[in-house]
Order: sequence, then C-alpha cells, then structure tokens
Amino acid sequence: MNVVIRWGKFNLVGAAGAVVQLAALALFNRIAGGHYLLATAAAIELTLLHNFFWHLRTTWSDCRNQSSRATQLLRFHLSNGLVSMFGNLAIMRILVHGVHVPLLAANLAAILSCSMINFFLGHRWVFKQGMEAL
Repeated sequence: MNVVIRWGKFNLVGAAGAVVQLAALALFNRIAGGHYLLATAAAIELTLLHNFFWHLRTTWSDCRNQSSRATQLLRFHLSNGLVSMFGNLAIMRILVHGVHVPLLAANLAAILSCSMINFFLGHRWVFKQGMEAL
C-alpha cells in the first residue's frame, strides 16, 4: 500500500481513537475525582486497544507478517503505548498543571504531538511485513 494512503488511514483511525480517548478521559476524570493523570492513563490504554484493533483491519491490513497478534499487540504497547503514555502524561502535566489549559484541549494537543512518532513505529516495527516473532 502506498505510504500516503496508509498515513491517511492511520489518521482516520487516530481521529476515531482521539474521540474515544477524549470521551473516556472526560468520564474517567469525573469518576477519578479530578485525578487527571490517572484518568489520562486509563483513557490511553482503552484507546490503544481500540487503535490496535482498527489498525490491524485498515491501516496495516495488507501487512500479514509472521508475528502472532499477541506479539504485534505487545510491540504496539512497547512502541505506540509507551510513546503515548509518557508523551501524553508529560504534556498533560505541563499544559494542565503548568499552563492551566483545559483538560480536553490539553489532551488533544498531546495526542497530536505523539501521532507522527506512533505512525513511524507502527510502520517500521509493529506491523512491518516480513517480521518474525520476537
């Protein structure tokens, strides 16, 4: 698949994931009594699972490598998951606590900030064709 088409599909999945993450964050923040970093971490994990599922079916549907789905999910968490978790939590801390940006606006900025790195990692490691199991 052409990398531009793949990038477009990645962004469509990412946009849906952003909606999931923002909605989950709003809900989890209410449940967690304002502990926005805990709520952010829970929303990211839910979104990671959502995005992994849809990336398998759309973005990298043509990349059936020799890795098991469990191995790909592990790679997804070790790459996109860590980038998203650390990136989002750091950016959220700075924007919400330091600059007093509203919660959901800060989270949207964090999501966008991590997206290029996540595409590269998915394309070059998680779903790369010809990869064997760990």
